[in-house]
Amino acid sequence: MRALAKRNITKPFAIQELVLPDALAGLDILAKSPTGSGKTLAFGLPLIARTAGSNARPAALVMVPTRELAVQVAEELTILANATNLKVATVYGGVSLTAQAKRASHAHVIVGTPGRLFDLIDRRLLSLEAVSVLVLDEADRMLDMGFRPQVDRILKRVPTNRQTMLFSATLDGAVSELAEQYTNNPARYEAELPADLAKGDIEHTFVPVTMEDKIDVLVDHLNAADKLAIVFVRTKHGADKLARKLGKDKNVTAVAMHGNMTQNQRERALFQFSTGRVRTLVATDVAARGLDVDDISHVINFDPPGQDEDYVHRVGRTGRAGRSGTGVTFVLPDQLADVGRLAQRLGHAAQFAAAGLVAPVTHRSAPTGRKRQRRRPSR
Repeated sequence: MRALAKRNITKPFAIQELVLPDALAGLDILAKSPTGSGKTLAFGLPLIARTAGSNARPAALVMVPTRELAVQVAEELTILANATNLKVATVYGGVSLTAQAKRASHAHVIVGTPGRLFDLIDRRLLSLEAVSVLVLDEADRMLDMGFRPQVDRILKRVPTNRQTMLFSATLDGAVSELAEQYTNNPARYEAELPADLAKGDIEHTFVPVTMEDKIDVLVDHLNAADKLAIVFVRTKHGADKLARKLGKDKNVTAVAMHGNMTQNQRERALFQFSTGRVRTLVATDVAARGLDVDDISHVINFDPPGQDEDYVHRVGRTGRAGRSGTGVTFVLPDQLADVGRLAQRLGHAAQFAAAGLVAPVTHRSAPTGRKRQRRRPSR
């Protein structure tokens, strides 16, 4: 409690209030909870409480989809663990396997990505035979990124009498199958963000642009941002090119982050951005997954997202924990139809129209992606 008090955490989020009693009692947990809802503490508090005093190394394992999320979750858990003398280690690709194996061997809690975890296990550099608490965080993203084979192999090495907590933005389809296979009569909870966090604090705007003025319009928005801004692009090359263009021609300091960068490069970019040394991050969707940085006031879709869920994940980087934020989507003339339909499906048609944008009238049927989003859970 002292660790929480130091961070001015006095009132639990909805997911924490729901999950904590059963999680602290050692029950398996299946929780639907979006990013920014406080789920890290929902599993972190019981994880630390139930492994405190354990000599097993590791006694707890947290699997996450990305390196950035591994670092962020580990930082949260370390704050809690400091009060109990538990050690937390991260394992993820892009850095020395041997060095990570050494740190992991001395840790009570390991936070890692499926690929690197499996590498360590397969090379017999890490044993999970003493793990008593297992967490799968952002399970839907892990499956979307193709990690199911590694997850299956890793979980075969974890004792069956463990406590398992699975957190995901969705609980149907592949996530439901995963939960059915690896949890034991779990307590199931669903928690949405409070209304003021989910919608009220984010302003959604759509801006018509041309290829000729697109970058200048971007600079205007970046100059208007009072805090940090993330600019989303579709390609890795586009991220590098735009970051260079902003710095060289527009006097806007920016860093890129994408999958082709080394782990050291990604960590350096994230450090510069999260500490405010650089106020603009140009990123691809995959690179920004799991990114949780305070003080992001603007998310700018320089290239519109291809899927509804990408829009939600992108804009969800701002307007969090009671803060206000702005989501801006640039729209080229040949993108009017696609972005107009996206705005309609996500409930932002009024904002789209307010920008003077009119989507061409077509007779296309609704995209299959929409049907998938509206499908009722099979269980």
